[in-house]
Amino acid sequence: MPLIAETCVARHTGDRKEQQDRVALFAHPTQPGTLLAVLADGMGGHSGGAMAAEQVAIKAKQNFEAFMPQHETAEHLLDSIVRESHVVIKLTRFTSEQDPHSTAVVFVLQPGRASWVHCGDSRLYHFRGRETCLRSQDHSLVGELLRKGKLDEEGALRHPQRNVLLSCLGSDREPRIEYGEARPLVAGDSFLLCSDGLWSYFSSEELATVIDSHTPREAAQLLIDLARDRAGGYGDNISLAIIKLSDAQAPRPGRPSGARD
Repeated sequence: MPLIAETCVARHTGDRKEQQDRVALFAHPTQPGTLLAVLADGMGGHSGGAMAAEQVAIKAKQNFEAFMPQHETAEHLLDSIVRESHVVIKLTRFTSEQDPHSTAVVFVLQPGRASWVHCGDSRLYHFRGRETCLRSQDHSLVGELLRKGKLDEEGALRHPQRNVLLSCLGSDREPRIEYGEARPLVAGDSFLLCSDGLWSYFSSEELATVIDSHTPREAAQLLIDLARDRAGGYGDNISLAIIKLSDAQAPRPGRPSGARD
């Protein structure tokens, strides 16, 4: 049975003075059932972070609109977005007084498969119902300590250097890029892209439960409200994108069969 995707993107400035996250979702202009989600968490002080994150979103849209699946793989598209964004962000250092950097998560949905890439500590989660199939690994000091078994999840949230990244876009070093793919896709699959302003306050199980139990729009609002409450007045920028798959002919949760929008 064909699948349909319900989606939502959302942002909140948190308790910061400026929103330096960017998040967007695009449908492909000529390929039915193909969409791209991109999320970037900018860093660099003043407007530098916003500038860097904006470059990721712009490059993602440009490259995706030119994407031809008949002649190019999704992995090649994702690689080009991240690497070209890295170069553009580095070049902006010569035309501004800021030192711009950004994380990146880019996700492509095609019929029967999903592909993604990430760099930094913004995350991608793949849930199947309330089961966590995958959580991307943070390219951060704390993430490295977790992988080496020198820190547990609870300690990671309290570590004084939890915001130190080992890889990001715009730095002197080439970015660390990790790819992922899920196929085949089934009804009940959902994907969450989010910045650390959101995931810092939730376990994977809690995120999966909220997304499984609500529409993407309802889940986004609930997660932002909970994150704001748990931040206690010290919250970072929040950004997220939710892509939730269901059977094309299945009635939506909470709506009677045959109901119309």
